[in-house]
Amino acid sequence: MGLVSLTGSIVWKTDVELATRLSSDGGAEQDADEWWRLVRSTAREALASGAVRPEQVAAVSTTGQWASTVPVDEAGVPVGPCILWMDTRGGRHARKRFGGPVSGYAPRAIVTWIRRTGGAPSTSGSDPIGHMLHLQHDRPDIAASARWYLEPVDYLSMRFTGTAAASPASMTAAWLTDNRRLDRVAYDSGLVRMAGIDGSKLPPLRPSGSAAGTVRGDVADDTGPPDGVGGVAGMPDLHSAAVGAGTLLDYQCHMALSTTSWISCPVAYKKTDAIRQIASVPGPNPEGYLVANNHETAGACLQWLRDKALAPDAGGPRPSFGELVELAASAPRGSGNVLFTPWLAGERSPVDDRSARAGFHNVSLATGRAELVRAVLEGVAFNNRWLHDAVERFVKRRLEPIRVFGGGAQSDLWCQTHADVMDRTIERLADPLHVNLQGAAMLAGIALGELDRASAHDLVKVDAVFRPDPSSRGVYDRLYDEFTKLYKSQKDMFHRLNRPPRRKRPG
Repeated sequence: MGLVSLTGSIVWKTDVELATRLSSDGGAEQDADEWWRLVRSTAREALASGAVRPEQVAAVSTTGQWASTVPVDEAGVPVGPCILWMDTRGGRHARKRFGGPVSGYAPRAIVTWIRRTGGAPSTSGSDPIGHMLHLQHDRPDIAASARWYLEPVDYLSMRFTGTAAASPASMTAAWLTDNRRLDRVAYDSGLVRMAGIDGSKLPPLRPSGSAAGTVRGDVADDTGPPDGVGGVAGMPDLHSAAVGAGTLLDYQCHMALSTTSWISCPVAYKKTDAIRQIASVPGPNPEGYLVANNHETAGACLQWLRDKALAPDAGGPRPSFGELVELAASAPRGSGNVLFTPWLAGERSPVDDRSARAGFHNVSLATGRAELVRAVLEGVAFNNRWLHDAVERFVKRRLEPIRVFGGGAQSDLWCQTHADVMDRTIERLADPLHVNLQGAAMLAGIALGELDRASAHDLVKVDAVFRPDPSSRGVYDRLYDEFTKLYKSQKDMFHRLNRPPRRKRPG
């Protein structure tokens, strides 16, 4: 959370860790009430800091994780936990509703969804449709108490304004809007029926990036901004990142290198690559689209290596990420021909397989900690090249330079490794950790008419440029060729070991 000018200059910011509850049945939840308590206390702290005067606050804008569901009552108060994008408990209901033989879908369902929306709800249950079906069938107590099912950004906007509202952008992962006509801001009743959900619990839609009411008087009194401050319709992190990276014009490319990873750019058309799980979805510009895709784990791989594989058993100090990167730099490019496949939580793009898993390959007695750490950095870069190749085929052009942000982008070595592996120029944004925060503020600037989309690219500062080193090509091209073969050679094993057993029919 922070205080940011309408052109993206951060004057105050803070970060707070949140706990995620995981359960053995595929559950993944966070406490949405805790979010609101933290937002309120942090807002008070921010305005008490003196960084800006309360009367200088021009708008409230929200961004954050998406494809998640917060059930709330009429007043916007949660009646259950937020069900996160990785929660798969609704999968069996989704498969029963629209599963079938065509890539896991009933033929009519998949054709209708892709034609109208550009994508389709996951049969794994890890999206809003799966979440709603889970609540309907497995938690009828929560479903009965819920007036609205909100995305996290729309939930926070409602807590500020008291108004339940969403946008085609924030509801992208629900796949319930006909995206062939972006000027038609409405749910598609046929898709709602096909999904089998209660459409009366879907929040009213308004155009993406538009005004979303004013901050409630009691909230303003509690948190500090003046009465009458406007709210802006919330945006998912994909969209706010495009704005914060200054990549708002067609084919201006950005890449996230954070817990997860994605590669995106605006385009003027609706298109879907169902095989590689890439689609253009309603963008931050109400008249345009944004390329959407995702890697489930990127920076999370380095955290896993540190916390699960290299951490001392007896509770001793863990190595810092900086120390790990320094260790990786002592290994040669190519990590002694050790390859790491970074599919710790399965994969979405360019293959959709939640049963895929990570692994080190070609490890020998000569392999040390430095090679293993560097192999993780390079494995994430190979995975991003795999995705970037697919995105370039999707848009039918070379995408360069690539603006990069996220926690992983703080490492010069990791940025240079991506430049070398992908053979593309990488531009690192000056504040890579807070691009979404900047983007949320810039969205408010656009909504209020204080910022023009075309000027965003030059407003955003780049602090380093990483160009491909020609001497790396031979090493990385050879390893990348092997990397892309590993999934194909192992996918049958992944399915045998990691797909849940089918439930036996009673009787």
